[in-house]
Parts: sequence; C-alpha cells; structure tokens
Amino acid sequence: MNDHEQQQPTPRLGNVLAALTRAERKVFTRPAPKSAKAQVKFLLTRAKGSTKAVAERLGISRRTVERYRAGSLTTPQKRLQAALVEETESEWQPQVRAQVRERAATSSGMMVDVTAYFGFACKGSSDDGRERSITTAISPTYAKQILELQEAGATEEDLHPIVAEAITESYFTEWGTRAAGLRADFTHVVSIEFRF
Repeated sequence: MNDHEQQQPTPRLGNVLAALTRAERKVFTRPAPKSAKAQVKFLLTRAKGSTKAVAERLGISRRTVERYRAGSLTTPQKRLQAALVEETESEWQPQVRAQVRERAATSSGMMVDVTAYFGFACKGSSDDGRERSITTAISPTYAKQILELQEAGATEEDLHPIVAEAITESYFTEWGTRAAGLRADFTHVVSIEFRF
C-alpha cells in the first residue's frame, strides 16, 4: 500500500436529504408555529381534525393531543418537542415550497456548498483526489433530477452520484468548456448545504 492510499479517508456519505430539507425550510415566508399548542392546532388542521392521525404521527395518545390543543399541557418532553417541530415544518407552507422547487427545476437551479473528498477519473489525469470546499451553481436540469429523486423517496446512495455529476459539470468542467471526460466522485462529505 502506497502513501497516497493510506491518506485517503474512508468513504462516508453526507446527509444530502437533510441538506435539501434545510434549504426548503429557509424559504418560508412566515415563521412556523413555535408553541406546542399552536403546533398541535396546525397539525390538526392539516389532518382535518383527526386527533388519531396526529397522535400516530407524533407517537403519543389521542388524549395527549387533546390536552395540548386545549392548552392544559404546554411544555412537551424533548422527544415530543422534536417531533412537533419536525412534523410542523414538514407541512408548513406547501405552496411556497412547491413554487421554489418548480423555479429551481425550470429556471434558477440551486447553489451547493460542499466540503468533501473528491476523487477523479479521467484519461491522463494526474490530479489526485483530495478534500475540497466548493461553492457552485447547479443547473436547473440537475436540480430537477435531484428534487425528483428526493420526492420519489431516494436514499443518500441514490442522490450522491447525481450531485457529484452536477458539481463536476458546473465546477470542474465549467459546463463542458474544459476537462472533457472528467468524472468526479465525492466521499467523506464533511458538510453540504443547498440554497434555492
């Protein structure tokens, strides 16, 4: 084993799905409900008043849902608080989220900030892989593919190749103007953020 092989970090996938979710939540035009009572009322509205459906989503009893709605319980435990925040934000402003996703898929694309280990495959390449911090635009074509995969329930493993291809296209080959045939794969993702 040579020195180069020993220096490469072990492959680790970054949380692309979580980064996409965070990016969507940054485009809200109004803040999501903060109090437990307001969150439960919002979830009940989305569930058409079904305390059973809300209780199942949150992993609590129907009576507990009713107590939060009435205001007799006000401070949830950490697990329930996290579930309330997650469920509320996942349902909050669906039209705003849809408009932003549509704009990204048709005209504006997305920005990606990623710090990861990039490895390369190309004829005559002498550039060894290394950790890089990259901020680049992703074209609407790739944004559409990424968002469609996310909606279809794709896993991290499904998203990594298309995100790597999008970064290769925009950053390394500059939209096909240089380094023809270059393919970059990224592993050991330290951080990744998307912006619409």
